[in-house]
Amino acid sequence: MSYLCEDFPKIGNLYLIIDIGNNSTKYYLFGKESIILHGRRAGGSFDFISEYARQFDVDGIIVSSVVTLDDEVRELINRACERIVWFDNNTPMPMEIDYRTPMTLGSDRLAAAIGAMEQAPGRNILVIDAGSAITIDFVDSKGHFRGGNISPGVKMRLTALHRQTSRLPQVDKEGDIPKFGYDTETAIRSGVIRGICHEIEGYIAEIKEVFPDVLVFLTGGDEKTLIDKIKSPIFADKYLVAKGLNKILKENIC
Repeated sequence: MSYLCEDFPKIGNLYLIIDIGNNSTKYYLFGKESIILHGRRAGGSFDFISEYARQFDVDGIIVSSVVTLDDEVRELINRACERIVWFDNNTPMPMEIDYRTPMTLGSDRLAAAIGAMEQAPGRNILVIDAGSAITIDFVDSKGHFRGGNISPGVKMRLTALHRQTSRLPQVDKEGDIPKFGYDTETAIRSGVIRGICHEIEGYIAEIKEVFPDVLVFLTGGDEKTLIDKIKSPIFADKYLVAKGLNKILKENIC
């Protein structure tokens, strides 16, 4: 996705969110509270950062990365804008972390939790991020990140069944998902996807025994795969991490 400067006039503060994963980089341009544009770049291509920062005259950039960035990439980003937040667990953020090893807490988990808090301040929140791994984290109504659990995601489970057995095939997540599989392919797909849904339902039921008013947010790459198969009320938001990073950026530069 690309725009020309003349097609996109300056409309106030603009913030560039950069979320660097193992295999791709996702980016989002925020204006006020909404996402104006977003995209994804494969591999280690970062040239777009200086281009976007110049084209849209951004007021701040936040970088969240699960990989170690080399000096050349960091310098490229530093040249793109004067106000940059390199997000990690030491970054000041509007949330208390009650986690024994905060240095091992993924930035995506923190950002998703803050994104949910921004939409439901003062509420007990369960945040489910269904990506490569599935994380389920709880934030209480006082804004304390209380902890959470991690389990394999959809693709990881499908791949493990194939690689860890001698005869089970590799199955794609796309396809029929009956309540009970009528062949090996649907048995695997239904077992994995419906199993994850039952897992999530179990967590929701368990947390509601203690916090009946808890709100549940679902995000991540497999959000669409799971949302219509979970019976409990859930707020689905695929931009939850980006919204959280935008909130952290504004808290640190304004």
